[in-house]
Amino acid sequence: MAKKRRNASLQAAKARYDAAGTGRRMAGWNTPSSGPNTAITGLQKIRDRVRDVVRNEWSGAANVRVWTTNIVGTGIIPRPRTQNSSFKGKLSKLWNRWVRVADADQVLDFYGLQALVVRSWFTSGECFIRERPRRMSDGLPVPFQIQVLEADMVPLLDADTYAGMPAGNYIRQGIEFDQIGRRVAYWMWKNHPGDKQPANILANMLSRVPASAVCHVFEPLRPGQIRGVSEMAAIITKLKNVADFDDALLERQRLANLFTMFVTRAMPSGANDPMTGMAYQGTADEPIAALEPGTSQELLPGEDVKFSDPPDAGASYAEFMRTQLLGVSAGSGTPYELLSGDLKDVSDRTLRIAINEFRRLCEQRQWLLFIPQMCQPVRDMWANYAFIAGLLTLEEAEEAKDVRWSPQGWAYIHPVQDVQARALEVENGFRSRDDVISERGEDPETVDQERADAKKREDKLGLTPPPPPAPNADPAKQKQADQQEKKEKAANALLERTLALLEEDNG
Repeated sequence: MAKKRRNASLQAAKARYDAAGTGRRMAGWNTPSSGPNTAITGLQKIRDRVRDVVRNEWSGAANVRVWTTNIVGTGIIPRPRTQNSSFKGKLSKLWNRWVRVADADQVLDFYGLQALVVRSWFTSGECFIRERPRRMSDGLPVPFQIQVLEADMVPLLDADTYAGMPAGNYIRQGIEFDQIGRRVAYWMWKNHPGDKQPANILANMLSRVPASAVCHVFEPLRPGQIRGVSEMAAIITKLKNVADFDDALLERQRLANLFTMFVTRAMPSGANDPMTGMAYQGTADEPIAALEPGTSQELLPGEDVKFSDPPDAGASYAEFMRTQLLGVSAGSGTPYELLSGDLKDVSDRTLRIAINEFRRLCEQRQWLLFIPQMCQPVRDMWANYAFIAGLLTLEEAEEAKDVRWSPQGWAYIHPVQDVQARALEVENGFRSRDDVISERGEDPETVDQERADAKKREDKLGLTPPPPPAPNADPAKQKQADQQEKKEKAANALLERTLALLEEDNG
């Protein structure tokens, strides 16, 4: 029995993961079993630090800029799926008119707000978009606007009872849930808390906004997580430390370079000057030696000159900084070349691999995050308000919600090769021509209409280009074809003469 227990104990020890060990190597590893929402304690401090890095450090600013540019570009545009061309034109015209006045703060258009939301999400981890109904007398194409709000506008408030909250509901991190866990409202500050921070959160300082009027843009990293964390949370400490190291090194170089030359004297103060025979009366305010271009300075007996030799940054400085930025780029998902602008010793194939992987990550965020959490809900609100205003019927409003969102197309890495590859895909039936055009962020019907209009205009003005010349044939094959043609002509001529002689004989 003792042997069996010993064998069982040995098997259990062999089966255990090293990561679950509690020996000397793991003794200092503190890993609390925090839930998805307890783990983000200190969320406001993370936001503040990330914003400071984005404001003051070039790598932080570059990170946000790269992500905003690649996810939004010039805008993620809706393309109605309706087959009715006249109705499609009506929807596009009404939407484009509203896009220009979509911002409740009257600063950006709808596509500019998309970029602002992405920037806020990357920096703060989340962003809120609030529906703002308007009166018909306001003169908007559709009586509705949206307002983009920072994450700070929803306080990290927890309460089981609160003034103005229905019985049985509860608040977690500023979001109100009902008894079955559905989001029913968001409690928002009436003014940004960063402008005037209150000592206590009172009910009259907050507004209860229904969840149906709010779009919450964030990426949950764990099931059950209800608030977002900045994409830079994992790298913010490294970014700050690297920036401090770089600043310290620059300051050391600046201070070292202040000292250019030192004059040493063997003669103590008060001794007789051998040139004048008088006691030396030098003072600390007296300049040692003025330096000018081409100066030959004669020194007194006993004086010597030593030039400063300040330490340089060191041979390992560039590689150290590169290694640190590689970690920053990996932690944020940003290619190192785009983050730093360093393209030294980067092959074309390597850059293509990095860019393609980054684009897949951007597309994931586009289609799984921003389009379903911002773009489509705003489009649904717009269609509902167009129906309320009498601009669309109920059936048309429902059809207006059915759109295909088109992000801006990626730039070609190899323009000739990339276009040829897509043309071959269409030619061999691997994909449709409409899909290729949509991938470029364009509307296939619009492209076809533009091509038809251009063709009519060219024909009208006589600008139709001549047909391309036939390709040059192989000389050997051409000679063989000419000989075969001569033989066929001779055979045909012989046949015609034979038939003529037969006709004469029969006659």
